[in-house]
Amino acid sequence: MSAALEVAGVSHRFGQRAALSDVSLTVERGHFMALLGPNGAGKTTLFSVITRLYNHQEGRVSILGHPLDREPSRALAGLGVVFQARTLDTDLTVAQNLHYHASLHGIGRAAARVRIETLLARVGLAERRNDKIRTLSGGQSRRIEIARSLIHAPRLLLLDEPTVGLDLESRADIVAIVRALVREEGLSVLWATHIFEEISPDDDAVVLHRGRIVARGRAGEIGTPGETLEAAFRRLVAEPDTRAVKSAA
Repeated sequence: MSAALEVAGVSHRFGQRAALSDVSLTVERGHFMALLGPNGAGKTTLFSVITRLYNHQEGRVSILGHPLDREPSRALAGLGVVFQARTLDTDLTVAQNLHYHASLHGIGRAAARVRIETLLARVGLAERRNDKIRTLSGGQSRRIEIARSLIHAPRLLLLDEPTVGLDLESRADIVAIVRALVREEGLSVLWATHIFEEISPDDDAVVLHRGRIVARGRAGEIGTPGETLEAAFRRLVAEPDTRAVKSAA
């Protein structure tokens, strides 16, 4: 069975500036992968390439076995995305936002209603279905964005810094919801973050720095013996020009 996501040798430039240089990673089906990187590392650019907001200039991307360049519709049909920027319509209710998104995916109203009820229960906000988005907290809005990203039943979910700006409890809620989706429904996840508490030692992890992958492996094994993930990360991104990928043993 093909991987949920395969990125192979992807490079992308903005004029003379290299935003991504020969980036390769694989998210296996049913796995949670953490994508670590400081601001400006290229995480959002990589997400934009995977979602086809940008056409990558070199390399290839496949989603659930479908090449993004040759089968874009089939590839993107299996993908759900939560971008860093908030994109819900605050003047609409929770249900209206979700029904609108369902209609974009060609889901009929009756089927959408059932799917929306299921997803709102999954994210713990069924009682807020008729409330306007502007009345929700930041954490609640994020949970609705996760529900929206799952409306078409994708098998791969991308989340770009989904907990930035949230309090500790809200962050924990978001992480717990996504990990439950991986554990209980076999969802594949690529989670971009710089918050180390969100990453478990057994997670697959990739460190992106200045558009290049500088380390990969199990999160608990990146770095030298006895070195924490945070310490290893800070050392890796402090190096002025890291070319060789460092893989955990």
